Amino acid sequence: MRRNIISRVIVIGNGVAGAENQCIGLIRALGFSHPHSFYRVTRPRGGINERLHWLSVPLHRKIDRFLRQTSGHELYRLGAIGNSRVYGPLLVVASGRDTIPVSSSIKRLAPEHVFVVQIQHPRSNLKRFDLVITPRHDYYPLTPQAQEQVPWFLRRWITPREHPGKNVILTVGALHQADSTALQNAASAWHDKLAPLLKPLLVVNIGGPTSHCQYGTDLAKQLTASLANILPSCGSVRISFSRRTPAKISDIILRAFHDNPKVHIWDGSDPNPHMGNLAWADAFVITADSVSMLSEACSTGKPVYVIGSERCTWKFADFQKSLFERGVLRPFTGKENVSESWSYVPLSDTADAAVQVIKALATRGWKLVIVAHEMLYFSGNCTILPDASTEFCVEILVVELIYWKLIYSTNFEHLYLCT
Repeated sequence: MRRNIISRVIVIGNGVAGAENQCIGLIRALGFSHPHSFYRVTRPRGGINERLHWLSVPLHRKIDRFLRQTSGHELYRLGAIGNSRVYGPLLVVASGRDTIPVSSSIKRLAPEHVFVVQIQHPRSNLKRFDLVITPRHDYYPLTPQAQEQVPWFLRRWITPREHPGKNVILTVGALHQADSTALQNAASAWHDKLAPLLKPLLVVNIGGPTSHCQYGTDLAKQLTASLANILPSCGSVRISFSRRTPAKISDIILRAFHDNPKVHIWDGSDPNPHMGNLAWADAFVITADSVSMLSEACSTGKPVYVIGSERCTWKFADFQKSLFERGVLRPFTGKENVSESWSYVPLSDTADAAVQVIKALATRGWKLVIVAHEMLYFSGNCTILPDASTEFCVEILVVELIYWKLIYSTNFEHLYLCT
């Protein structure tokens, strides 16, 4: 009987790299090298669906089902789902708004057999989860400064409406995978490529404008001019764009530096140098729109400069402010000497959150044990294993939930299952 031992973890993602990386980062900090199962909640795609992402997933799926029925298209197809001969409680880690219907339903149907951790604020009814992990700036709407920015008749619609409860873990930034082990592995993997580069190495990560951090070609021109000013103090510069970077911004930077021998611009091809850059960089310049990229860089203890922070509003401006106050972030002005450094206490949100998860598990009398298991694969409907009659096989319940309870409201895609 192993009713107090958690030896398996399931991750539920939403297809957004930043959200899913937070799940993987947390389970790595808990001691698991990877999830045993990874499921992804995906929305309908194509046509009018691209304009319906503001809807909840269940409502979006209902509309899509109606449209498919009326057009004669196939309604739904369930992919392969994995299962294993493992009994005892199960740790479920989910991130992103689209995963909330799934993770909360798992908790509701098997409260005594699962421990559900929801990353990113679910906006309401936090008691649906065992733990919620979210940045402090998600509670910015409750501050006096934020209340002054919102007309009184709209304040009741702004979330969250309550201060964090006992099941909420607050972080400074986003969780991520860039722990010391991952950076050591990346340093080794990218040694031949990055070690020969002249020092200091400046890594520039460029995201893209968002609704609360808007910018355009003007910021690209500002960044280009500032980088040109500090190039004499750099040995090498490596520039990376994200999937969100508009072509009009990347084109300006490409034209400015494509023939500069000091500057290497990643073309988007595999392998992605992101972890290698984090490991080998001596300093960073990052656009202000990305909480994830800033959180990763500020966990390295290396100098981090930000450009465009004055353009951020609402809770994202509060996030920037918190980093400035901690001394982990400085504005990029183009007057820096990259060879100079400064020290600060690196962010350790992922490790700190993992400690809190372990403490919360202990209050229920549960503990984590990292073991390997024999795996059994199947497709479609699941069958209870003959020797599971005396013990509760939690993942079988989860699979049943996915297949029977949510099939008509959520497209649930299985990615992989491994030990």
